[in-house]
Amino acid sequence: MITFLDGKLVSALPTQATVDVNGVGYEVFIPLSSYDKLPTVGQPIRILTHLAVREDAHILYGFMTVPERDLFRLLVNNVSGIGPKLALAVLSGMSVSNFKTAVVNSDIAAISKISGLGKKTAERIVLELKDKLGVAAAWQAATAAYAPTPEQEQANEAVLALIALGYKLVDAHKAVRDLQTQGQAKSAEELVKLALKKMAAGR
Repeated sequence: MITFLDGKLVSALPTQATVDVNGVGYEVFIPLSSYDKLPTVGQPIRILTHLAVREDAHILYGFMTVPERDLFRLLVNNVSGIGPKLALAVLSGMSVSNFKTAVVNSDIAAISKISGLGKKTAERIVLELKDKLGVAAAWQAATAAYAPTPEQEQANEAVLALIALGYKLVDAHKAVRDLQTQGQAKSAEELVKLALKKMAAGR
């Protein structure tokens, strides 16, 4: 799995970018939300990626932030009928925070306005994602009421990453909270690694 590219931005269009990594050019399909965050052509770039393997091609999808990639994976892995192209359309049509709010509030009308999505697809997204996003969104809303500490920010990031990997919200939340209480990890990456070990062991 290619998880990120560290190199130089060679070219950029609203739908794709080319990154030179040690003389190898990687074509990466991106949403508009990431296009807006790209550096100027010729500048260094680190872009997070998701590799989709098909019978006829290996395709890289790129994102400038962790929440964008996490939401992309949630859509592709959990909503029937949503492939990478439609997932990119969602990210291009609505910010991650606004999309989560729309799902939690069952705002079918807002979601169905995204280009490429109809009412039936919007209803399916809400039905299949609401439980997965609800706890995370509520938790984020609670911590947004005051300035979150670095520990809370890392915890939020770790929980959303675990959800994107297919774990239940309650389990991910509990595992991360337990690890932070025990003082076993500080960074989101460490929390995710330890939480995966913990849940795999069934403890």
